[in-house]
Amino acid sequence: LFDGPVTPETLPSLRLCYARLGFLASGYVNQVGMPPTSRLPASLAVPLCHVCRLLDRPPMLSYDGYALYNWFRIDPRGPIALGNIDTMQNFVPLYDEHWFILVHVEIEALAARSLAAMLAVTRGDGWHKPDCVDAAIVTVTETVRAQTEVLRRIPERMSPDLYFKVFRPYIRFFENVRYEGVPNPCVDYRGETGAQSSVMPSLVAFFKIRHEPNALTRHLADMCRYMPASHRALLQRLDAAPDVRACADPTVFDAAMDAIAEFRGVHYGWAQQYITERVDDPRGTGGTPYMSWLKQLIDETLAHRISGTV
Repeated sequence: LFDGPVTPETLPSLRLCYARLGFLASGYVNQVGMPPTSRLPASLAVPLCHVCRLLDRPPMLSYDGYALYNWFRIDPRGPIALGNIDTMQNFVPLYDEHWFILVHVEIEALAARSLAAMLAVTRGDGWHKPDCVDAAIVTVTETVRAQTEVLRRIPERMSPDLYFKVFRPYIRFFENVRYEGVPNPCVDYRGETGAQSSVMPSLVAFFKIRHEPNALTRHLADMCRYMPASHRALLQRLDAAPDVRACADPTVFDAAMDAIAEFRGVHYGWAQQYITERVDDPRGTGGTPYMSWLKQLIDETLAHRISGTV
């Protein structure tokens, strides 16, 4: 077991170790076609808990291990984009699962533009300057629209039936699973879900989009526990930054809300097609009633427009 300090040099290896162990743990507990189990043997539980303790995260395969740390460029000089990226590990030998992960990887790569623009505004007195604010918001809007177009490509290489029956079960949440060989062994953990990505939460924090406090907002806050520590720190920084709404051009600001709502709407449609039409259980892989919550997020994003809802 790794016992040295967590440094920028050791962090990539730790993350890769966590991802590999996380795949094994979820594959063991959620094995398709095998009798259900509520135990994770010590040979997996002990090293998984150890490395996740060093990374300050729950010992469960989450979005970061499934997507963020699970890809490589085919041409190292090429873009981080579909066609030039592939996965390092999968649960099943079907390209559908590769595609599912890689769509998210390109969306995450595009988010770098938004993050750079938002952080530029938060430095110094940038948020006091309308031109600076509007330029950042335009960049965010263009980026979200590009991300939406990538998300629309899901059906190109991913069958709804194969997703639902063959590899989605592996990323399901853990419910009262016993981690053998570790303290407090009986646990419940959220499964891998896009709600553990920092892409949308960073936009919510920057634009100060108001979501009604309820079980949904508590769930979204809980999802932050499953993000990398650096992502959590970024969200805290954006959340603490001043509200740009007051000095933004209303047309520019509202276009950003429309773009975010459109992205959420496409996601809502895929959730309907790929999951809801095939299952009676209203809970997603994260263990939540996702459809009603996704609709609420869309409505509240549009309600945050300066000119009101459309």
